[in-house]
Amino acid sequence: MKIRKVGVLGCGLMGAGIAEVAARAGFETVVREVSEEVVEKGLEKLRGSLDKAVERGKLDAAERDKAWARLHGVVDLGALAECDLVVEAIVENLDEKRRTFAALDAVVKEGALFASNTSSLTITQIAMATRRPDRFVGMHFFNPVPVMKLVEVVRTLLTSQEAYDAAIEVVRAFGKEPVTARDNSGFLVNRLLVPYLLDAVRAYEEGVGSIEDIDKAMQLGCGYPMGPFALLDFVGLDTTYYIANIMFDEYREKRFAPPPLLKQMVLAGRLGRKSGRGFYEHPRK
Repeated sequence: MKIRKVGVLGCGLMGAGIAEVAARAGFETVVREVSEEVVEKGLEKLRGSLDKAVERGKLDAAERDKAWARLHGVVDLGALAECDLVVEAIVENLDEKRRTFAALDAVVKEGALFASNTSSLTITQIAMATRRPDRFVGMHFFNPVPVMKLVEVVRTLLTSQEAYDAAIEVVRAFGKEPVTARDNSGFLVNRLLVPYLLDAVRAYEEGVGSIEDIDKAMQLGCGYPMGPFALLDFVGLDTTYYIANIMFDEYREKRFAPPPLLKQMVLAGRLGRKSGRGFYEHPRK
């Protein structure tokens, strides 16, 4: 399976990042959104990211222009028909992902590889909406995609060796480091990270320490770049809450159950940086 042309479903935060690294790596890249307005908004952010890379000396201006020329924004799913790889980065909702892949399966050429960027849903339940579960993998990128080096490549019971090998090869071609994960909810990183974040909230609820001191302890004591509460605000409390619920449904273990405070903050609209307030205040620029 030789990957030459890449399709990306979704041009939000993750989709735009995936499209950017694909185009920068030399792949013809088609990014699809639900409307022209959303496409234009996503491409505008993507162009801004490329420009920032040039400003910071991370990318040559000529290379930026070449990458930009490889990018194409579309609304019609049929525009992805000749892609060799399609990576999905839409809303974290199983029914929506299954509907989208079922429609995509009908128009994309038979030999193409499908991948989902889901962070919490199992790949098998998405792949079974298509007629190609043997050519379906998980490709979980991390935010911000152009900066973060890791990609979790998830292999299901049905993923063929050829598809798995192609996924590993293209991840490396994107300039990323792949790790292989089994098809369990949360894969490797979130399987370990989410209970840690939830435990930090429980520790605060139980009066073990203040938000500031818990963050400082994990930064200075463990060398983490940011503490759990700063990270929760960065990721989004609603995102963490949603992922935790999916993982709790899968494993039925207390460590994956969202603590009451997290639920209350989400209900109150205190979602972190995106809302201007979470565990910390985040003044709008």
